[in-house]
Amino acid sequence: MQETVITWATPAFFALIAIELLWSLRVRRTVYRLDDALTSIGLGALSQVAGVFMRLLRIGVYALVFQAFALAAWPTEAWWSLPLALVFYDFCYYWHHRWMHEIGVAWAAHVVHHSSEDYNLSTALRQTATGPLLGWIPYVPMALAGVPPTLFAAVGLINLLYQFWIHTELVGRLGWFDRVFASPSNHRVHHAVNDAYVDRNYGGVLILWDRLFGTFQDERSDDPPVYGTRAPLRSFDPLRANLEVYASLAATSRAARRWIDRLQVWVRRPGWRPADGSAGTTAPFALAARQRYAPEAGRAVRRYAVLQFAVVLAASVHVLQIHARTPEPELLAYVAWVMLSLSGIGRMLGREPGGWAIEAARHAAVAVALPLAGRWFATGALPAWALALAAAAAAGCAVVAWRIGSDDLRRRAADALRARGTDDARADAARTA
Repeated sequence: MQETVITWATPAFFALIAIELLWSLRVRRTVYRLDDALTSIGLGALSQVAGVFMRLLRIGVYALVFQAFALAAWPTEAWWSLPLALVFYDFCYYWHHRWMHEIGVAWAAHVVHHSSEDYNLSTALRQTATGPLLGWIPYVPMALAGVPPTLFAAVGLINLLYQFWIHTELVGRLGWFDRVFASPSNHRVHHAVNDAYVDRNYGGVLILWDRLFGTFQDERSDDPPVYGTRAPLRSFDPLRANLEVYASLAATSRAARRWIDRLQVWVRRPGWRPADGSAGTTAPFALAARQRYAPEAGRAVRRYAVLQFAVVLAASVHVLQIHARTPEPELLAYVAWVMLSLSGIGRMLGREPGGWAIEAARHAAVAVALPLAGRWFATGALPAWALALAAAAAAGCAVVAWRIGSDDLRRRAADALRARGTDDARADAARTA
């Protein structure tokens, strides 16, 4: 159900993003950057296509617990059933959200949502692909209380959709609303890395939970939010965004000498290290020294990225439409193609090594495989003219990606030579002085 609703809601999301962009231009505030926004939307697409393999974890485990251990029968016909389930879900969501900030392995999944250094409606789409692995645990109390899986899924979707609109800088303080509900002001605090704001305002719909459990922080005019994470991602690659903290935890765990420390790395606060036992998430942080990640991709790269991203986004929607009737191996290959495509596009936008090679290779593979297969994933046989046209387009894109990469390598070499010349000149000046 969630995939269907999200698919139908996607045009509304994009319409609201466009409205926010136009309004930001009207009021002359820069809240969008192309590379960051594409990464956020790409991470949303990645979370959805990866989620087709996690349906059992997202709803299935809940249903099993409900069937085997429910202590009561939730009266779904009563008028108060849905509102009470919404409040119950939001209570569990508060603790789920707080847990994701306070346990290393949970933060490894949730960090994706905080990785943007911008804050706009596209940031709401920046979702994890690995969250369902452990994300079902905080909602077990609802299953034990007898909330049916269908009602659980419905209130979870309502909670998720509500949170879209609070990811904006263009809505100011809302008076009494800020004191009761999660709002743009409250959620800006949650996404900030300022010392006063870190690990605050976890509420999804109600901010009352934060006030009740001591995690509320009001937005202050003298301390404007700075967005992102304490350890910045420095990449527009969605795969790296999803895996970077897991890799860091694994490396720290392997380096630990005691087996108990190897386990603690995963369950202690993010940033915890065996050597001193400190929790890195609350360490003092110098905002003045923070530089936003903003590589200068050329105009050709940006145009290429927008065109390719549109194609991959359409493929992501296609995955959600056909996943239920597609054999698992073919579906896995399709999702892997989408993931690789998003990774290559992101790396090219960030001028990261290997981005253009990934793009050239995937286009070349399509140009060869498409005529041999005679069809696209989960489609019937295509006419010869369509296969020839698609293969030619893929081959052309491979050439374009290769040329863009070659040009970027030449620019990098020229920049390195200029930087080296500047350093040598400074060294000569210092020796002369």
